Amino acid sequence: MRSEYPEKNKRKLCESSLLKRKRIMGHGNQIIGEDADAIHLPNPMIGFRTLADLCQIHRSLPEAATGPPYFYYENVASTPKGVWSTISRFLYDMKPEFVDSKFFCAAARKKGYVHNLPIKNRFPLVPLPPQTIFGAFPMTRRWWPTWDDRTKLNCLQTCIASATITERIMKALKDYDEDEIPPESERKKVAPLEPDEVEMLLGFPRDHTRGISRTDRYKSLGNSFQIDAVAYDPLVLKDRFPNGINVLSLFSGIGGAEIALYRLGIPMKNVVSVEILEVSRNVMRCWWEQTNQRGNLYHLADVQDFNADRLEHYISSFGGFELVIGGSTCNNLVSSNRHHRDGLKGKESSLFYDYFRILDLVKGIMARYN
Repeated sequence: MRSEYPEKNKRKLCESSLLKRKRIMGHGNQIIGEDADAIHLPNPMIGFRTLADLCQIHRSLPEAATGPPYFYYENVASTPKGVWSTISRFLYDMKPEFVDSKFFCAAARKKGYVHNLPIKNRFPLVPLPPQTIFGAFPMTRRWWPTWDDRTKLNCLQTCIASATITERIMKALKDYDEDEIPPESERKKVAPLEPDEVEMLLGFPRDHTRGISRTDRYKSLGNSFQIDAVAYDPLVLKDRFPNGINVLSLFSGIGGAEIALYRLGIPMKNVVSVEILEVSRNVMRCWWEQTNQRGNLYHLADVQDFNADRLEHYISSFGGFELVIGGSTCNNLVSSNRHHRDGLKGKESSLFYDYFRILDLVKGIMARYN
């Protein structure tokens, strides 16, 4: 049963599992690393490679981390001190890969990833999406101010300002000639991006979120993957599993991971999708049906209710999972949350420990079956 105070108890339970794993691996009884340790973000944020020359960087994986099952975990890059150190420690002490989506599309989104996918022979999705603001929105050339030399949308927001604030900014900008540079406080967005424009920037099909409220569209897109950035990594699965894969998709949202796999041409035989929001599950289900997926889609609501018995049922039914993918809630991690930026101790962001718990169960159950 779910704990009455899950955010307080989850970490202790996961620490126990981690200690057990380390004892089995012969690493003693000490948990290596401290939460206070900071992982510094690289500049530029390009992860294990650069798109310019597609260089190959070798890394060695701990034996316990080798796949399958492969796993892929995502969250915001800029977190409170110690968060990524803790995430790394629970995920086999693997080094995070930090990537800014500006190297894949016209919008900047800084994310961190921990995964055990091979990093050789990775290539971006084709066709490449628009890489600049003018490429994504050609009509803006006519009125783009000369003093704004940005080529990327470096502050992609999935919420909009009030009409009062927007009107004030518009009036302030009208007081300046085209060649005059207004104060930085007034150099803000004047018109919000429409949901379909955000969909395009994030790599989703046009009107993917159509049919739900405007607020829900912004919210669901704000919590989603940038598909072109994420798809760079699972491409290596295509040759390894030509007949398709079974996917456990945690915190599925509106199906960013599934769309990435589909665009990569990787058949999905069975997808167990766990997502708390019904509107997001409906969006995912509609896309699944509209694209005539041949596999089976199983929807569950809450990762906190996903236990060993349910996992055993799915693993015994179709032989296990080749990929466990997901990004837990970032509410308590983002800098915009000034009141509850509690890191992994926060009520929402402590769901990371459920990702670890479920991954640990999957690996344990599949080891028994194999």
